[in-house]
This record gives sequence, structure tokens and C-alpha cells, in this order.
Amino acid sequence: MRQLLLDLGAAKPPTLDSFVAGQNGELLDLLARFAQRDGGAPGDRIAYVWGESGAGKTHLLRALAAGERSRYIAPDGPDNDFRYSPATSLYLVDDCERLSAERQVTVFNLYNQVRDQGGWLVAAGPLPPSRMALREDLRTRLGWGLIYQVHGLTDEDKIAALGRTAAARGLTLSPGVLPYLITHFRRDMQSLSAMLDALDKYSLETQRPITLPLLREVLQLDSDTRQ
Repeated sequence: MRQLLLDLGAAKPPTLDSFVAGQNGELLDLLARFAQRDGGAPGDRIAYVWGESGAGKTHLLRALAAGERSRYIAPDGPDNDFRYSPATSLYLVDDCERLSAERQVTVFNLYNQVRDQGGWLVAAGPLPPSRMALREDLRTRLGWGLIYQVHGLTDEDKIAALGRTAAARGLTLSPGVLPYLITHFRRDMQSLSAMLDALDKYSLETQRPITLPLLREVLQLDSDTRQ
């Protein structure tokens, strides 16, 4: 039973298909084009996405990084991650707000190389480029490309998405299970989907329906395990 809950940490690899679009349909279409390297002018091959924590920016960049000739770049990653290479065609720079002064210079240089040599780049941060505390030349460069906000899901969006997932898997959820889940557990979709998986497994293991008492039991076990 405890092992079941430990599996909550073993999240499935993010994909563009598993990202719940909500108000982000146009952004997903754009990133699908980036995944296929389908575009023309240099300005159409560089994008910056921004949004609040938990909106899904890292999910999107990690999903793109799973493709061939793609590279995910974290602010604290190794130096080689920030170097341009002809073997890489898509660069994905996450958490721009955490770039050190030195790394801001390397990302500025990488941006110019990608633009000049025909690559693709997506960067992400919590604010639009004009409001980021970055060196002026990098902030300007990030503002030259396509800029999209990643809109967080409403509670109604999350309930609807989880309900569709449950229905597709043939799960029967008692009324109130999903509203209770999103107000008493971590609120990002990755964690909520993992908990739905755990509820399914625990329900089968204990031969009990997925009701509020069962959900509360699983949440308590998860809390005990983390402590």
C-alpha cells in the first residue's frame, strides 16, 4: 500500500498530447510546429513563453526536448548545454529568471547563433521579456521572437480534464471526489493525474469503489509517506 503511493513520484514523461490545453490551444499548435521544425523566417523560429508557476512551462519544454536533436537547458546545467552545436536544432531554455549574469551572456550568444544559423529556440520565464530582470541585450532579444502566455487551468478545467481521463479509462468516481482532490492535494495537472492513477490502483487492490473516504485514505497515506 505504501509502495503504491511512492509511485506518485514516478511521473510519466511529459508530452504535448498530455498537456491539457485550456486556453492554450494556439500555443500548442505553435509548439507542435516547433517540434516538426516547420517554419520560415528567423523570427518565426524563436519563441518565449511565460506564465505563473505551475502553469506548465517546464512540461512543454520537456515535451519538446524528448524529440530528436533537441536540448533542454536548465539555468544550473553544465556549460556544454549552453554551447551551440550543429547536431542540435532545437534549444529549450527554462527558468530564464534564474540565469546567472554569466549564463545570461551565454544564452545571448546562443540566441544569436540559433537565429543566424537556422536553428530553433524556445525560452521560458514567469514574466514577459520586458519585465524580466535580465541584461538589456538578452531581454531585447527574447522580445524579438514570438511571445505567448501559458494560461493556468481553472479548477473547472482541471475537473473536466480529470473527468475525461477517468471516463476514458472506465473509472467510476463518486460525486465530490474530483472537487475534493483539487482542493486538498497539489494543484498541478501532473500531480493530479498521478493521484488519479494511484486511486485507480488502490481501488483495484482493495476492491473498493473510488469514493471520498477512499480518497481521504489515500491522501493521508501519501502525507504519512512524505513525512
